[in-house]
Amino acid sequence: MASALISSAPLPGVPAAGSEPSLYRIALLGNPNTGKTTLFNRLCGVLSKTSNFPGTTTRARIGRCQAGELALEVVDLPGVYRLSLGLPESRVCRAALLGEDSRAPDLAVVVLDATNLSRNLLLLAELSEMGVPAVAALNMVDLAQQRGLSFDRVRLAERLGCPVVPLIARRGEGLDELRRAIAARLRSGAAAVGGERLDPAAFPSPDDWAEQVIAGSVGGRNALGSSFDTLTERLDQAFTHPVLGALVFLAVMTGLFWTLFVLASVPMDLIEATFEHLGRWTVAVMPPGAVRDLLVQGVIGGIAGIVVFLPQIGLLFFLISLLEDTGYLARAAFVMDRILCRFGLPGHAFLPLLSSHACAIPGILSTRLIPDRQDRLTTILVAPLMSCSARVPVYVFLTGLLFADRPWLAGIAFSGCYVLGAGAALLTAAVTRRTILKGPSRPMVLELPSYKMPSLRNACLLALDQGLSFLRTAGTVIMAICLVMWWLSSYPHSAPPAAATALRQQAAALPEASERAAELTRQAGLLEAQHAQANSFAGRIGRAVEPVFRPIGFDWQLTVGVLTSFLAREVFVSTMSVLLEGDPESDLQDQGILARIRAARRTDGTPVFTAATSASLLVFFVLAMQCLSTLVVTRRETGSWRWAALQLVYMTSLAYGLAFVTYQALHLLGVA
Repeated sequence: MASALISSAPLPGVPAAGSEPSLYRIALLGNPNTGKTTLFNRLCGVLSKTSNFPGTTTRARIGRCQAGELALEVVDLPGVYRLSLGLPESRVCRAALLGEDSRAPDLAVVVLDATNLSRNLLLLAELSEMGVPAVAALNMVDLAQQRGLSFDRVRLAERLGCPVVPLIARRGEGLDELRRAIAARLRSGAAAVGGERLDPAAFPSPDDWAEQVIAGSVGGRNALGSSFDTLTERLDQAFTHPVLGALVFLAVMTGLFWTLFVLASVPMDLIEATFEHLGRWTVAVMPPGAVRDLLVQGVIGGIAGIVVFLPQIGLLFFLISLLEDTGYLARAAFVMDRILCRFGLPGHAFLPLLSSHACAIPGILSTRLIPDRQDRLTTILVAPLMSCSARVPVYVFLTGLLFADRPWLAGIAFSGCYVLGAGAALLTAAVTRRTILKGPSRPMVLELPSYKMPSLRNACLLALDQGLSFLRTAGTVIMAICLVMWWLSSYPHSAPPAAATALRQQAAALPEASERAAELTRQAGLLEAQHAQANSFAGRIGRAVEPVFRPIGFDWQLTVGVLTSFLAREVFVSTMSVLLEGDPESDLQDQGILARIRAARRTDGTPVFTAATSASLLVFFVLAMQCLSTLVVTRRETGSWRWAALQLVYMTSLAYGLAFVTYQALHLLGVA
């Protein structure tokens, strides 16, 4: 059994204690898919933070833990196959290990996949050449034993020149011994343990050295990594097949997003209901005035707009972690790489792009799975072009206006919105990789990891970490933007129009409980809301900007709706309800309300929503960047407002250009 390897026996070749600093720095290093992050979570748990490596936008997780009486700062370095490669993650690891930009680590813990030692040992060879002391964490020994492998850990430690600690990180087995090994190694201060250490420099190549190490310390079949697991081979043939693999991928992703929409909708609805109740309670207990408006519409509304994203973000990363732990995610990336590489995107981009159909924010956050910076930037730039769930109310609203009596055409138009967004994203990626981020997508060099049971604990920790990270960074900026947009839409206050005052006077003359009085009061409230919106700073800006949008068919009212929707796309619907004789609190599926909005007139008496205007507006909303929250997350993930500004300018220009073509073409064809 695997537990036989994980014992409390004294470690071979470990010297006695010496002097020690107050906080040791430990670098956690390993190939991708060796369980390095799982080990980090087991060691540090939630006691970690996320920050950039000095001089880069590559993000690192840094945590703290104890090894006996020693306090450790653990840095989770990016997964790499070789330190000597000219890849961004390799350069980051070399700089961190050599202390080029900050303090060098006191010790490196190298996580080794016990089922594939031959290649994993190459990192230890490179560390030896760099003079960095190390401890080898031999992970997944249970899977190795299932494959017929056996280890002489004493012999392996002697040949490597460092302690070797067998682990099953996903179950937390072997962690106490690893902590003791780290503490003993730090106290010794020795670069090598001694004994029969095989020097990598004495061999013609690092591969020869690795084979000699394994030959003398690893026994059983598959000792040098030859495949014998026929079940794994059969699964790989299915999951990576051009046709069958694509069908499996479609089924898995459908299940993932069905789960995401169904499960996330419950806490999202609960969050919205909670904040709505809190807003009503605040209105009830506070006297009318600017402070109450600020709290209800600005603070409570702004916080609700941030927190409502948390269920989607947390659940998405929870599911991603489970898929990654099983080993399937690598196979899916391999399948999608064949398609996406034609547009300059790597196979890793498939999950962020699909996630963006739910919300661009978790989609952009999940680009952290992409190792190459240029590939990642390209994916971040195009992800908001995928039609997110926030656009759905606008699509329903506009297709309902365009095809009121032809639901089958409305359905085709609705589906066409998704096709237009996805097509624009892929074409934009192809152009981007030939211009500002010039160069082909990096070929996917990917080891297919072993199949294994996922770690629920690891998935929960990842979801918690990503959720808290979103609240700490993006949330504060989003909150500030929400307050600014609320102020622009609410001030300056204007006196109610004469028509509204007259309606309220008529209502006051009637019995208070009569339906006529209630209707007159409702109409007065709508007139006041329209007047206040039109005379607010946002309304004045809308009138000033109207000439810019007139060539695509928008009057000042539609311009106000478009401008306010930059806070969030779905705000457009409620803004139109106020400005165009609807009720923002009513169900927009009510045909009476849709009929009143459809019949709304501009100041010159012409209809607001002609067919040409509605089609132009629909194209604009498919392609425009109208989500300040997404721009904030783009800035956070790229490390610069430059990319967020480029995203805003490009998407808005593309939306305006195609909306202009749509509107003018329909006018030339005589479509009213």
